[in-house]
Order: sequence, then C-alpha cells, then structure tokens
Amino acid sequence: MAFSSWRGTVGLINPTLRPGMTEEVIRLLPEGIGVIPLFLNITRGTREEFLPLMKAYEAEIERLVPQEVDLIHPNGAPPFMVHGYKKEASIVRAWERKYRTPIFTAGQNHIRAMKALKVKNFVGATYFSGSINKTFADYFTDAGFKVKAMAGIDVPFEKVQELPAEMIYGHIKRAFLKAGGGDAIYMLGSGWRTLNIIDTLEQDLGVPVIHPVTARVWEIQKRLQVNEPRAGYGVLLAELP
Repeated sequence: MAFSSWRGTVGLINPTLRPGMTEEVIRLLPEGIGVIPLFLNITRGTREEFLPLMKAYEAEIERLVPQEVDLIHPNGAPPFMVHGYKKEASIVRAWERKYRTPIFTAGQNHIRAMKALKVKNFVGATYFSGSINKTFADYFTDAGFKVKAMAGIDVPFEKVQELPAEMIYGHIKRAFLKAGGGDAIYMLGSGWRTLNIIDTLEQDLGVPVIHPVTARVWEIQKRLQVNEPRAGYGVLLAELP
C-alpha cells in the first residue's frame, strides 16, 4: 500500500464527468485515506439512461479490484434505485461474492446514514422532475422508511451544478414545511453544490441533513475503522454516529 494511503484506499465510480463531488469527498476525508476515482459519462439523467448501466459499473469494478482497494463505492443513487431496493441488494451481493471486495452503493449508504441517525421518516429533495421521484420514494419505502415528500426541481440535468445554493435552501425549506416536517432532510444527488447549506438547514429546521457527500465520507471512515469528526458540515460528520 502506498504511504499516502496508510489508512486505507477506496475506489470511487462516479456516474458523470462533472467536477465537484470528487474534490469535495477528498477534501473531507481524513489524511491517509486514498481515493482512486473512475468515471462513467451519464449525460441525460433519465430512467432510460440509468437502467442499462450495471454492466458499465461492473467494468469499472473490474478495473479497481487489481489495485487492491479496501472498498469500492459505485456512486450515483438513481442508476441503482431505478432497479428497486431488493434488486440493488442482489446486484451488490453478487459483485461482492465475485470480486471479494466490500462494495456499497449510494442508496445503501444513505439508508445506513439514516439508521445511524435513528431516522424513521424524512423529507427528500432532488434535482429530478416527474415520475422518477416516486421511484426514489418507493425505494426508501421498501427499505422501511416513511417518505413524507420527494420534492424535485425542474432543471436541465447538465445545469444542476449551476443552481445557487441559496435557491436550493429555499426549495428544501419550502418542501419541509409543506410536508409538516420530519425526522430528517434527505438530499438526493451529488451534482448540486450544497455543502455550505447543510449546517444552516440543520440549525434553521432543527433536524439532521443526510447529504450524499457527507454520508459517503461518513461511511468510508466507518468501513476503514477511522474516527475523525469534521465540524461545519452537519451532525453526521461532526458526531460520526
């Protein structure tokens, strides 16, 4: 193992070529955790584009295994959620048996973060529109949660990263209040740049925020037996439950 990765190495398979998320994860991870990022090239963000991607993800897993990474994280919640909660679990189990490496998806990561925070119900926010938001809600319902809302923003997929964080804050706050509150706020998708509003949302609405970047950093630490809290990005990283 390289000296720079003395606390462990994770292989990330990111769904798009967008900059932002990978840098955020690396900045938030403790010193000594190495990251090998690989990328798919999702461009449309549609159900039809997501459904056939399992072979593409597996091809990248096959590239990572010879690097002797400690765990592999196929990132991107929608490409797995469109298959459903149970099917996703079956896919991951088969990969772990075949490649003998711990693997977890974004959706599985979000579920574990919610359970760690003892969340029973939540208000969700996404940058998707239409019926796919019901698919996301059904995924969590099947996992045992009550989804009080899964509120999407109607924005072109390639423009998500341009949304102002203040606008996203307003969208989430309105959805939370309209739904009558909940145990937590859930933000689906790593495309929007929103780390700077996590603390503000938690302070203003009085509930934890499950954010895809901070949840990812939380689980990587837990799986690598690292315990280095990080303040300023919500309770999940500040307390590492």
